[in-house]
Amino acid sequence: MGNRIANLKCFLDAAVEKYNRPSFIKNDPVSVPHLFTKKQDIEIAGFFAAIFAWGNRTAIINKCKELLQLMDNAPHQFIRQHEEKDLKRLEHFRHRTFQAADLFYFIEFLQQHYSRNESLGNAFSGGISKKDKTVEKGLNAFRKYFFIFPHEKRTEKHIASPETGSSCKRINMFLRWMVRQDNKGVDFGLWKNIIPAQLICPIDLHVARVARQLGILKRKQTDWQAATELTDFLRTLDRHDPVKYDFALFNLGIQEQF
Repeated sequence: MGNRIANLKCFLDAAVEKYNRPSFIKNDPVSVPHLFTKKQDIEIAGFFAAIFAWGNRTAIINKCKELLQLMDNAPHQFIRQHEEKDLKRLEHFRHRTFQAADLFYFIEFLQQHYSRNESLGNAFSGGISKKDKTVEKGLNAFRKYFFIFPHEKRTEKHIASPETGSSCKRINMFLRWMVRQDNKGVDFGLWKNIIPAQLICPIDLHVARVARQLGILKRKQTDWQAATELTDFLRTLDRHDPVKYDFALFNLGIQEQF
């Protein structure tokens, strides 16, 4: 490891240490699944929090809480046991381009999945082998699996996949929450069938800007290729847990206007 890379690792490790701590949770969408202790509630709340995660973070958190209240703050029970009349209260729910028709399909998918599976993790890990370098195959398989039931075409835009060229920022963030495990209290580490080394760093405009300024991302488009290029570099800093640097890159962009 050259001096420049060693210095960069020290800088980013210090930023990870600064931001990967419980104080980070309150103002981030990860606070939504932290409202729960039951595994399936954490998964469902985290899934919606990730899907809604574009725009202002306070608005995202508030919208998630609104939805969860409509589900009696027991999302797994609501998903599994709701009746047709219970869906009436959701008819007017909106978050930006995510509308009631999308929500009803998400609920149908989750109901069908949880009727046969103990964890949402199975929906992702089924397409991944421990030999795979990344979660790419799992994300492509998840999107196909997610849309196996009749649905409106418009709903497809809410689930990204590498096959479409998307950076998959929100799904990769959700996987970080569910897969990474350390003693810091932010990420949950609930899923063991995917390993942290396979994760791809969530990349948005803030992360991409910081990465380019640091010289660790060359690609101009913020897409799947950029996400994998960035993660490949982060593996040179920590091959077992490259995505921990999401804490550094995201917060350098947001908190410190890097």
